[in-house]
Amino acid sequence: MPNNYRLAKVSSLLKKEITLIMQNDLENDLIRDHFVNISKIDLSGDLQHCKIYITSTAQEEVRKEIVENLNTAKSFIRHSLGKRIEMRRVPEIIFKDDVVLDKGLSVLKLLDELKNKNQNNNVEDKDANS
Repeated sequence: MPNNYRLAKVSSLLKKEITLIMQNDLENDLIRDHFVNISKIDLSGDLQHCKIYITSTAQEEVRKEIVENLNTAKSFIRHSLGKRIEMRRVPEIIFKDDVVLDKGLSVLKLLDELKNKNQNNNVEDKDANS
């Protein structure tokens, strides 16, 4: 059974260092021009595989392109991680677009629409009764 404390520590370290690499070392204008943030890191129990979920303020098409660019640069990022942190083996990394935030926002938008519709119906009912 993997040590959850150790996984959390390594995940936190990876998140910090990959963020620094994305901000300072990558020469990609698309990533620099849009606010790119690591929202979650899924690290396997044996520390060999790492899924990195990113969010961005960009539109969906641009986010997909950002993820493609990050996956293209993952060997550079992994090499840079090897220089920055002391691990037996730096995990294989893959970048994914985190759509949870978008889904949450769409649910909130639907709830707001329902609330407004309900309020409008209540106002119409009051006007009809008057």
